[in-house]
Amino acid sequence: MEDSFKHQALRKKLILYLKKSGIKDFKVLQAMEKIPRHFFFNSAFLQFAYDDVAFQIGEGQTISQPYTVARQTELLEVRKGDKILEIGTGSGYQSTILSTLGAEVYSIERQKKLHEKAKIMLETLKCSVKCFYGDGYKGIPEFAPYDRILVTAAAPYIPEPLLHQLKPRGILVIPVGAEGKQLMKKIRKISDNEYDTKEFGDFSFVPLLGDTN
Repeated sequence: MEDSFKHQALRKKLILYLKKSGIKDFKVLQAMEKIPRHFFFNSAFLQFAYDDVAFQIGEGQTISQPYTVARQTELLEVRKGDKILEIGTGSGYQSTILSTLGAEVYSIERQKKLHEKAKIMLETLKCSVKCFYGDGYKGIPEFAPYDRILVTAAAPYIPEPLLHQLKPRGILVIPVGAEGKQLMKKIRKISDNEYDTKEFGDFSFVPLLGDTN
C-alpha cells in the first residue's frame, strides 16, 4: 500500500474542509490527516477516497463520510488510554482513528466477511485494535466497563447492554432512529440509573445489525 504525495495533498484539502464544516478538535483532525483513507477502499474507487461521502464497502455496509467520522469522534472526547468499545468495525477506518488517538479499542462487527477483512487491514497497519465477530447490540461484556462506546450504525433504540457496560462518567455516542435519518445522541453516564443526553442533529447510517435481523 502506498501513500503518495497526491493522497497526502488530498487529505490536507479534506482537513481544511472539515475545519470549515465546524470540526474543532485538533487531535481528531490530526489523526484523520495521518490515516490514509484510500487504504480502506477497493482500488477501483480510490478517486472517491477523500470526497466527503459515504461509500459502499460490501455486505450492504458503508465507510462513513469523513465529516461523520470526525463529528462522532469529536463528540466522544477521546483521551489517551481510554478503553473504547466500537460497535460496527466496518472497514476498520474509524477503529484506526480511535487507535491513533491513543485509545485501547475493542471493536465488534456482525458481518463475517467485513470482520475478517478489517482484521487483516488493521494487522497490516500494525493497529492494535482487538476485533470481535458478534452482535453489537450485546456489546462485549467480558471486557467491560468502557470509558467510551461508539456506535457506527443506525440503532432503532439505545441498547441497554451498552449502557450497562459504560463506566460512570463514560460517554456513549450513537445515531438513533429508523433507516434513512437518525438523531445523533451523546449520552454521559452519571450513575447506574442517571444519564445526561444531548442531541447533535440528523445523520444517515446503515442499520445496526444484530442476531435478530
